[in-house]
Amino acid sequence: MGTLGKTLLLLIVLLIGPVLALAGGTVRLGQDWRTADRSSAGIAPAPADAPEAIVQVWAARAFNWRGLLAVHTWIATKPADAHHYTVHQVLGWRGNVVVSSPDFPDRSWYGQPPRLVKELRGPDAASVIPKILEAVDAYPYSHHYRLWPGPNSNTFTSFVVRRVPGLDAELPVTAIGKDYLEGGRLFARSPGGRGFQVSLFGLVGVLAGVEEGIEINLLGLVFGVDPLEPAIKLPGIGRLGFGRR
Repeated sequence: MGTLGKTLLLLIVLLIGPVLALAGGTVRLGQDWRTADRSSAGIAPAPADAPEAIVQVWAARAFNWRGLLAVHTWIATKPADAHHYTVHQVLGWRGNVVVSSPDFPDRSWYGQPPRLVKELRGPDAASVIPKILEAVDAYPYSHHYRLWPGPNSNTFTSFVVRRVPGLDAELPVTAIGKDYLEGGRLFARSPGGRGFQVSLFGLVGVLAGVEEGIEINLLGLVFGVDPLEPAIKLPGIGRLGFGRR
């Protein structure tokens, strides 16, 4: 295959995800953020029905055209017997971008339905909640936001997950910014907890882990393969394969 053929193949791979997301109605363009759906999806249990401690990691397609390639992620915590969840996330339009506030954990993200990425309950959740709060306070980019390659909302979630052993979560490959390591670091523990990654400012890198498999980051777009639970991972699409843990 010549250079032109390889270039065309790369363009097809890069564009197939956004095209499928748009054609399949996964992403809706032209929405007004003021009227876009922000209601609860009814997935998370009500605090009155689940008195135990709960920790959840969520993802939803980003707003408007951004959703063709990326998701927005956030973390929700509820101590035992608490009357509400607290949602921790980065909102790029604020001065202090880190927001921790009482809220429904499973709100639609401006018209995009949420997906539960990770959940802990009971003692496992109770043991990590104080560490999550410490990690949220320690996030080094509380007054700095950059859509690409980071630091952004997915950089925040990845930072907290990596700082809290036991929270270990495989973040979607569409969480662009998750590979932006704080302080210009080159090496880090993978968010899944049982692996490592090398990343140059979230632009180029490699991740290998038991949860994630192998992921290659090129300009913030991630390609990967999971040999343990056979699947491929593509930009804009995410994971294509068999069942999840």
